[in-house]
Amino acid sequence: MFNLINTGNFYADGGAMFGAIPKVTWSRSYPSNERNLCVLSMHVGVVKTKDNHIIVIDPGAGKTQLDKSPAVYYQFHDTKDITEELYLIGISPEKVTDVVFTHLHFDHCGAAVQLNADGIAEPVFKNANHWVSRAQYESEKKPHPLEKDSFFSGNTAALENAGLLRIVESTIQPFESLRIELFDGHTLGQIAATIKPENENIGSILFPGDIIPLASHIVPERISAYDLYPALSYFGKINILEKAMKENQLVVYYHDAYTPCSHIRQIGKTCKSY
Repeated sequence: MFNLINTGNFYADGGAMFGAIPKVTWSRSYPSNERNLCVLSMHVGVVKTKDNHIIVIDPGAGKTQLDKSPAVYYQFHDTKDITEELYLIGISPEKVTDVVFTHLHFDHCGAAVQLNADGIAEPVFKNANHWVSRAQYESEKKPHPLEKDSFFSGNTAALENAGLLRIVESTIQPFESLRIELFDGHTLGQIAATIKPENENIGSILFPGDIIPLASHIVPERISAYDLYPALSYFGKINILEKAMKENQLVVYYHDAYTPCSHIRQIGKTCKSY
C-alpha cells in the first residue's frame, strides 16, 4: 500500500522558492499568481511495507499551530486532519509503526502532536517510532537565526517525554524496508527516506523532503532561498538524483501542488520528470 495525502495548501513567494533563478525561467514549470505567490501543498506519505510496518512520512503542519507567527503569513488553506484521512484508508493512528520526519520545520512535523482537553501536547501516533536526525533535534533546541521561525518548540518534547523519539546519527537501515540518509543544505541533517512498499511492482519510493520540494527543483541549479547552505543543497541534490535515476525510484515532491510524485530520467544534460 502506498498513499499520498494532501493535508493542505499554503502560499510561498516564487522568488524565495527558486532563489537566484529568474522568474522568466522557473515560471514555465511552476505557476504563480499576480502577487508572485505559488501554491504549495503538504503531501504526507503513507506506506505499508512487506515487513509489516506502516510508515508515515512528514505528517504535515496540523491545525493547532497555524494561527501562530509565521504560519499565518503563509495563508494555509484547505487543511485536513491527518488522523481523519488515515481512517478513510483503513488505518488508525495506533496502527502506525513509524513516523519519519525529513526535518523539523513546522509544516512537516506539527501534525505529529495534538492538544488534549487540558491543552497539553501529546503524541498522535502513540505506538510509533519517530525518526529524526541528531542535527535537526539540536537545531530545534538551538536554531540558526535564519531558520528559527521554522521551528515551533514543543513539537518533539511530547514525543521525547513519551519515549517515542529515535535519533539518527548517520545513514542507517533500521529495518529491511526503510533506509535513512542524511543531507545538509536546506537545513542541517535533513533525512531522505527510501521505502520499499509491500507492492513490489511499485519499486522503491524516495521521500527527499525539501531537498527536492517541487518537481521543478530536479534541475540542480534551482535552489530555494530558504536553503541555509545552497552549495551543499546542490551537491546533495545531484547525489539523490543520480541514485533515483539509477534505481528507477518513484520520487515524492512534498510541496508540489501539481506533480506530487514522478520518476526521473536524464535527457542530454537535463533531468526530466515523467
